[in-house]
Amino acid sequence: MHEKIYEAAKLILNSKRTVAFTGAGISVESGIPPFRGKNGLWSKYDPVVLDLNYFYSRPKESWQVIKEIFYDFFGKAKPNAAHKALALMEEKNLLHTIITQNIDNLHQEAGSKNVYEFHGNSRNLICTKCGKKYNVSQINLAKLPPVCNNCGGVLKPDFIFFGERIPEPANSKSFAEAERADLFILIGTTGEIMPASLVPRVAKEHGAKIIEINTGKSKYTNSITDIFIQEKATAALTKLVKMIFKLEKD
Repeated sequence: MHEKIYEAAKLILNSKRTVAFTGAGISVESGIPPFRGKNGLWSKYDPVVLDLNYFYSRPKESWQVIKEIFYDFFGKAKPNAAHKALALMEEKNLLHTIITQNIDNLHQEAGSKNVYEFHGNSRNLICTKCGKKYNVSQINLAKLPPVCNNCGGVLKPDFIFFGERIPEPANSKSFAEAERADLFILIGTTGEIMPASLVPRVAKEHGAKIIEINTGKSKYTNSITDIFIQEKATAALTKLVKMIFKLEKD
């Protein structure tokens, strides 16, 4: 493992444009469970609550579960050492962009500035009628569904539901970053969610080296990954940053 951390650190130091691509695995250590898998949220909740047609036809029922998952529970989560390590790398000009599939806002809370949110963000709400946007802190979620104070339309979290397109400009900018990067760091992502799973593959097709940090093998490991670091995100990124600083001194 030490050798892999060393090789990954060298790649980062020699890279001209490094991009991080993060999934649910990076936020697990902040107390946010993944959606899929044995202990995933969809083993406890019915994913139909995030179906767009269901939301429009039964907004109150949908919002009751949305509030419980994304605001009562997720709202307490704080950035962990992995989020902070990426923010530090950006600050030191070792990381150009983060593309995240997560909607938890933890990268920004950790201090990252250049973040493309492929699936949107739970901190914002948008009116389904007039399109007005709100920060969730402006809205009282005690009464569901929340409504727009401009037109009375139902508010919806500004992340994608089943049946929605990937938001712009996050979609086009993410793929553009994949084409331009010479190094891609995959963290806590299994490669199962389309079309997000295509982004790292586009990077590989355009010549990028791929570092993967995951607790287990993913759809990427045996197909596009160059260096596979099988470890939790916090441990791996902490070691990686320490190694980078050591190599810089040497």
